[in-house]
Amino acid sequence: MIKIGIVGKTNAGKTTFFNAATLLTAEVSNYPFTTKKPNIGQAYVNAMCVCRELGVKDNPKNSSCINGSRFIPIQLIDLPGLIKGSWKGKGLGTRFLSVASQADALIHVADASGSVDSDGKLTKPGMGNPVADINDIEEELVRWFAKSIEKTIKKIKKYPKKGTSGQGLLERDLAGLNITSEHITRALEKTLSTSDPGKWTRDDIWNFAENVREISKPTVIVANKMDLYPAEKNYEKLVEEFGQAFVTPAASDAELALRRAEQKGYVEYVPGEEDFRVRSREKLTVEQREALVYVEKRVFSKMIRTGVQFALNTCVFKLLSMNTIYPVEDGEKLSDKKGNVLPDAFLLPYNATVKDLAGQIHSQLAKTMIYAVDARTKIRLPVDYRLKDRDVIRIIAATKGKEPH
Repeated sequence: MIKIGIVGKTNAGKTTFFNAATLLTAEVSNYPFTTKKPNIGQAYVNAMCVCRELGVKDNPKNSSCINGSRFIPIQLIDLPGLIKGSWKGKGLGTRFLSVASQADALIHVADASGSVDSDGKLTKPGMGNPVADINDIEEELVRWFAKSIEKTIKKIKKYPKKGTSGQGLLERDLAGLNITSEHITRALEKTLSTSDPGKWTRDDIWNFAENVREISKPTVIVANKMDLYPAEKNYEKLVEEFGQAFVTPAASDAELALRRAEQKGYVEYVPGEEDFRVRSREKLTVEQREALVYVEKRVFSKMIRTGVQFALNTCVFKLLSMNTIYPVEDGEKLSDKKGNVLPDAFLLPYNATVKDLAGQIHSQLAKTMIYAVDARTKIRLPVDYRLKDRDVIRIIAATKGKEPH
């Protein structure tokens, strides 16, 4: 399952974002280090389901379909807040960074209202600097990577004739940070100086650390608390500094309120949609009605959406380039053995093959598969066929050592 880590300074709204996305009740407070250990929960990304295109009523098992939108589970990790010096172990830094390194991508939550100071303490709105906050966290991340890389470089320089290439040692030592050989190769190609780690200077190590951090942990910035003043001005500064493609405006409090109201039957709301409908206004308390009016005026009328679901989708589909694949066992009925139509949806990278899909379903299936069939066209596909988004695939495997006719 894809893992997304939530990073940021304390009081930026990380845990509120986490609760809104997972509907868990992790502790939220306004004092530093409320999150003393990672909160782990299941969130969902959504994509247009193939059910309507194929004209069938689906019966999902590993995911859900709401109004033609398929919601697919991912793992979300709310990590302890960072402060300056975290890479040395200050605060809860090393605990945070060791868990953050296992994520496939990061969501960096920043307080766009400027209500958090440089130490992560609440202050008057507008007094904080979200651009500086993001740069502070980024520096801590890069320093953590550089610290690990520097240890490997020392080994390479001390034993230059051991027969193992510098890149090979980097791959071995950095594997624990969920950094792959592809990540390292791409980072080496971007390194300005020599690609031979044995000849690297301190500047080369820092340059490589920046590159491999960016490549191995792609990040979307969530400009949180956009319903508060002066968030709009700070949002413009964030976009100017980091680029609009990587900055998402959000109001996590509003999303959490809507999801809880939907759970209780007060409103009709599908995460990510651009509106909500109150079911029975007369059943709401005065405070509840005022809260919904606030969400409508301060969030939806200005931002169109709360931004929480959009941030999750951006992380998975844009930064990680994941495709949604639908495996079936019956190519005619588009179902599994029990008759469940389009039962599963898997998230796979853009370069994944049919064999990769088989491995996701079951390790044994990857060993016994012979070929696959495109359920739409009935065309036979080889095991190395590269999957495309929204493919509906039937996998054919050998049974008891015999190939099917």
